Amino acid sequence: MRSIRLGLIVLASLILSLSSLAGSGLARADEIKVMASVALKSTLDDLATKFERTGGGKVTMVYGLAAQLKLRISDGEADDVAILIRPMMEDLLTQGKLAVGTLINVGGTPIAIAIRAGAPKPDIGTVDALKHTLIVAKSISYADPAKGGASGVYFAKVVEKLGLTDELKAKTILVPGAQAPELVAKGEAELGVAQGSEIIPIAGAEVLGPLPGNLASVTLFTAGIATTSKGPDAAKAFIKFITGPDAAPVLKAKGFNPG
Repeated sequence: MRSIRLGLIVLASLILSLSSLAGSGLARADEIKVMASVALKSTLDDLATKFERTGGGKVTMVYGLAAQLKLRISDGEADDVAILIRPMMEDLLTQGKLAVGTLINVGGTPIAIAIRAGAPKPDIGTVDALKHTLIVAKSISYADPAKGGASGVYFAKVVEKLGLTDELKAKTILVPGAQAPELVAKGEAELGVAQGSEIIPIAGAEVLGPLPGNLASVTLFTAGIATTSKGPDAAKAFIKFITGPDAAPVLKAKGFNPG
């Protein structure tokens, strides 16, 4: 009888230990960590929830500026899936941080101008019209190029190309990330520059339009599986889901052209 009781105690302890391990989130192959550009936040929050509801497993999202996330991955931070702009992903592949043959395009979004919802719509239909609108605007906000945000880095080059670097400096509000549309919505900036996908989710802001003519730029985001992934099958399933037909309407609604 004593040996039976002892066996039951050992069994109960084993079950408790396994339950604790499962509850801690360790060593579960169906749980994945996704490091993605903040430009995708609204889209991936929606798609990750839908993926989990299909039984695809738990998804932990980590967002940030693409350049900063790339540096973290390059420095050895472990993840399962990375979703950054295409050139960065190709560089990470070259570094051996991404599994060969796993890169797939998720979608592209234009760098665009944001205005406050309901505000008069200035003309940005041509390069000359955009230049005039920037000159007469009371304030302009975009991501600080020094922080590495793709839209900010690109728009700073646009301003330089237009010969407006000095003229716009005093009325430019630089933000650390994707906050320019929020400032526009609050009335703290007249114009904002950001990825189209960063403008659309912000209540009180709207897309005036993409940059015109030869200034136009579409940022292509690409997904890939990390070589450090402990759940490559779940990672592959997640990428397949966010690039599949069920995800396309969500991507389009959030300002992306799928694929």
